[in-house]
Amino acid sequence: MRVLWRWLKRVIIALVVVVLGLLSPVAYVETMCRGQAVASGYTALLPPEHHRTESRTLMTYPEWHIVHAYDDYAEVIRTGDPHDFNFLKAITGYWSSLCALTEASAAHGGVDGPTRQMVHVIGVSFTAELLLKAAYEESVGRVFTWLRGPERAPLDELSADQAGRYARFLQQVPWYRWDFAGDAQALRDNAGDSLRDRERSFALGLEFRAKAAYARVIAAAVASTGFDELRLRMIVTDLPEPLPEVDIIAERPEGLELETPRYRELTHLMARMAGAGADFVEIAGNDDILLTVTTAEATMAEALHSFPRQGYGDYRHLLLIPVTDLAETLRGLEARGVTLEHIHDY
Repeated sequence: MRVLWRWLKRVIIALVVVVLGLLSPVAYVETMCRGQAVASGYTALLPPEHHRTESRTLMTYPEWHIVHAYDDYAEVIRTGDPHDFNFLKAITGYWSSLCALTEASAAHGGVDGPTRQMVHVIGVSFTAELLLKAAYEESVGRVFTWLRGPERAPLDELSADQAGRYARFLQQVPWYRWDFAGDAQALRDNAGDSLRDRERSFALGLEFRAKAAYARVIAAAVASTGFDELRLRMIVTDLPEPLPEVDIIAERPEGLELETPRYRELTHLMARMAGAGADFVEIAGNDDILLTVTTAEATMAEALHSFPRQGYGDYRHLLLIPVTDLAETLRGLEARGVTLEHIHDY
């Protein structure tokens, strides 16, 4: 019994250490990333029922950081192996960007409790997932790539294709709607006799089946609480022609009141609108908006936060700008050698 109790204490201590380690970035953000609150003098044009909290344009980025991390991972393993991906860099990128955004949010109404809780929960989950994946791929996975040799196995190619399709899926659809079980089955169906194929089928199949089970739980929870709005309102001027994705709600003295889709579709739509000559006056009752861009340069003077992308050899920059400057900014990106990545709605 004494031996059993000794091992039980060791397990408990190890679990406590793991939990404290996972929560330490949360403690850092909550204590060290505090900005200066500034009263907003802006009076919204849209009615209150169409307002969304302005700080949400900043707090949507953490979820997108995870989307981008999966895209970076897919790009790395497109020609390389999983251990070539820097998992720790992806994790620290999440928390460092959240710190910068939390500081900036203080001047835009601050971050409400539920949103704060959400970004911490997904951050801890993301951290735990990548640490587990790193522990495997940097040890067992690396050994099997060494045994395989320089020539990639069929399941290396298939898993890279799956990662790429998953990254593209996440651009518009929540992760829990992905068919993880289908990916696990595809690995089983296409596995060859090589050690690497058998290892990929087992390891990734186990990962996908675990995610499939967790996804069912999350989907049920989301269904019980309701889904977020899929459209938002904005006011624009100089819209040259109607767009099929856009509903014109009213003509106002300040411009046209429109209803548009959100998420990734909105980024493409607003880029098209700006390119056609439209200007933005207000979005969801707000006068500031976050966007991310990529460049070959490591810094941008106006960026809230900048860091390198893995697999692409360039850098991501987080920019917070007035809504009234958005169209002109979008129209000038190409001339500056800057690529638009995503416009973050609210």
